[in-house]
This record gives sequence, C-alpha cells and structure tokens, in this order.
Amino acid sequence: MPRDPRVDAYIAAKTPFAQPILAWLRDRVHAACPAVEETIKWSMPFFVHKGRPLANMAAFKAHASFGFWDRQGRGGGKEGEAMGQYGRITSLEDLPDAATLEAEIAAAAAAAESAPARPRRAAAAESEIPSELAAALTEDAAARATFEGFPPSCRREYCTWIAEAKRPETRARRVADAVGWMREGKRRNWKYEAC
Repeated sequence: MPRDPRVDAYIAAKTPFAQPILAWLRDRVHAACPAVEETIKWSMPFFVHKGRPLANMAAFKAHASFGFWDRQGRGGGKEGEAMGQYGRITSLEDLPDAATLEAEIAAAAAAAESAPARPRRAAAAESEIPSELAAALTEDAAARATFEGFPPSCRREYCTWIAEAKRPETRARRVADAVGWMREGKRRNWKYEAC
C-alpha cells in the first residue's frame, strides 16, 4: 500500500534520535503486513488493517513508543513504562529484532481479522417536537429551514431543552430564544462552540 505523506512529515518533524526508530518501525509494519494502511489519528501515525486499527507509534521529547491496538499478550512486557507495549524506546536496541517484531505484527493483524465485528450502535430516535416549537416554526420559514437542515442531534437538543421547561412562561421564552437563534442559523449551544 502507498505510504501516507502525513506520516513522512510526522517522522521528519521529530527529533533526530526518534527519526530512525520511527522509520524502522514503519518498515517492519509494512514488511509484516503489506496490505496495511497508514493514517494519522490523535496526532500520531496509525496503521489500519482491513478497516481495523492495528498499531500506532509516536515520538516524544526523549523517547518513542510503539503499541498494538489490541494489547492482549503482545509486546515486550514493558507496558506501564510508557504508551504502547515496548516501554520508553530511546534507541533501536530497546526493540526486538526485525524478525521477532514482524512476527508479532503479523499475529496482531491475524487477530484483528478474526476478531468479531463490534455491533453498531442504533441511531437515536428522532425527538418529538414540542407543540409550541412546531407552531412557532410554521410561522417562521427561516427558522424552520434551519431546524430541518440540522442533524438529528441538534434538533433533539432544542426539543429537549424546550420540553424540560416546567412553567409555561419558561417554555414560551425558550421557544422565542430558539426561533431567534435558528433564524440566525445557530445551534442550541452556539455560545460554547468557540471555546
């Protein structure tokens, strides 16, 4: 598989001690699992095999790390010293030889393939629109268009917020605020989006 240029940039940006370690680890992963795909997740290089996370590597100020996504029984037994199964990697001597590491990578890839698929979470049901909000949206085309264009989670936030009001005055105020915000294209928690 082609190599991701973002991983090249990640390696090039790291300290000189870490660059050969990361390059060597990357080569071992590709040698052991030719179909592996590279990506960047959580600001570090990740290796994905057949759509499932396989391993990741990272470099820090004074050490590097490498670990398998499925940690059970893999690696050099240095878990807890640093991220990954090989502890703090400061040189290539801290890692097993190429054949041993490639065998561990191949075993992790086989385990990832044979692992049962995780069940997908069912989509949350669409919220019932409070009658006051429905009436206000029929009178304001701009707010209604924004509301209908929102993803279900955003519509649910507005509906829940209005439905939770106990007093009619509070509910009316919330409907007025919601319609005004939707007319401007704002989500329910728009005040906190820039935080």
